[in-house]
Amino acid sequence: MTTTNRRARRDARREQRSKLAAPLLSLPFSPPKSPLPPLQFCSPEQIEQLHLASMQILEETGICFMDTEALQIWERAGARVERESQRVYIDRSLLLETVASAPEQFTLRARNPARNLEVGRNNIIFAPQGGVVNVTDLDRGRRSGSMQDFENFLRIIQVSPVTHLAAEQVIVPAEISPSVRHLQRVPRLFSMTDKAVNTTAHGRIISADHMEMARIVFGDPLPDEPVIIGIINASSPLRYDERMLGAMITFARAGQALIITPFILAGATSPISVAAALAQQNAEALAGIAFTQLVSAGAPVVYGGFAANLDMKTGGPAFGTPEGAWTALVTPQLARRYRLPCRGNGTLNNSKVADAQAALETSWTIWPTVLAHTNLIKHSIGWLEGGLTVSYEKIVMDLDDLAKFSHFLNGFEVSADTLALDMIAEVGPDGHHLGTTHTLGRFASEHYQSILGDSLNYESWAAAGSWDTPRRANAIWKELLAAYQPPPLDPAISAALHDFAEHRMRELEGENLYL
Repeated sequence: MTTTNRRARRDARREQRSKLAAPLLSLPFSPPKSPLPPLQFCSPEQIEQLHLASMQILEETGICFMDTEALQIWERAGARVERESQRVYIDRSLLLETVASAPEQFTLRARNPARNLEVGRNNIIFAPQGGVVNVTDLDRGRRSGSMQDFENFLRIIQVSPVTHLAAEQVIVPAEISPSVRHLQRVPRLFSMTDKAVNTTAHGRIISADHMEMARIVFGDPLPDEPVIIGIINASSPLRYDERMLGAMITFARAGQALIITPFILAGATSPISVAAALAQQNAEALAGIAFTQLVSAGAPVVYGGFAANLDMKTGGPAFGTPEGAWTALVTPQLARRYRLPCRGNGTLNNSKVADAQAALETSWTIWPTVLAHTNLIKHSIGWLEGGLTVSYEKIVMDLDDLAKFSHFLNGFEVSADTLALDMIAEVGPDGHHLGTTHTLGRFASEHYQSILGDSLNYESWAAAGSWDTPRRANAIWKELLAAYQPPPLDPAISAALHDFAEHRMRELEGENLYL
């Protein structure tokens, strides 16, 4: 082969690879609605048993609210409060009456109105990873997260049409002091993306800063619909700490949305049986949701579930298990009993690299989560190592999966045009459909085009470089970064965000913000 021919083939391969992300980037921003009835794993009788068990837990065992103002709010509502132990005993009639004021569906506003999100009913929102401290990729290996990684992930989220929510917690930048991380991340969150945003909900001070930054972007007073959604985690078993409660009070009073999520580890933070874990999760979630409604009746809130079983061999959580699939299926059933939107998880796995274990455990997480009508699916991209690490290559693998889910949920059309009976009659039994007007007019859009799947024969695949999935994914995430364009933002708003952050960083450096 001549040098010219080799160069031509190399250039052709390079050109082909430069377009790997094109099918994904061409998709519309369109959060799916499930056309299917939700998969009902438990019978109505079993759901009622779980409900009654949760009521008994809250009435007889109680739950700790480790904050003076929170205890006062429960006392005024009529709950029995033990001040010394900070334990609240909640009568089921009080609980259910209070929870009933939460909306079944609400709109989460984005900076770009075309990217507003409907939360609840049969709507499905894919949200990115959160709370991760390490990153990995094929080029540099595993390392602590940085602000550069944070910005890279926001760029990928912005250009990806199948990631619907931008999040502050996509990575912890190790080089930034904990006391000012929110002031580094939230301005970038509002300026580098125009999607709806999910921020941390840690204490009164951090949460109040979030509200001020939201007012800079959306105006003061804030719109009637929420512009931020935060995540609250119960300190299982049966406890909400001061940091979470301060955030709950601040968010609810400002009319902003919250996801109330116990983290249940069966065998450690709950009894080991799945039924007990679900009953305790339900009790903790409902108590938190009721509290937000006592703070502000009608405050938008999402019933969250995050349950896993303990791996007795290692002492760590096990993900991608049949037990995890059970909880993913039943959690939305419980949420629907109380007419609440539901949060679940998308790509939970324990693998250390983007390999077959990661893909298989992810499938055991996301399929039941989607089929159960989970409304907001966190950790939908990139998750590895039980949530300790996010992989650039795994992000691409998951984006391809999310695009497939969106395509699947959209369904297919049955009409005179799609039945193509005239084409079937014209070609008959002796021809083929490769060159028909029907095929030529529809081939580019009729079927989902995977950005990772390779259908070449072996010889062609080898000639093109023998790329496996991680290598293709490595090339694609770089394409996604290159495709990023900052969304428009009023320079005055950008300057005001910067000034606020700089002012508050000087005030808060070194402070304990978890108050």
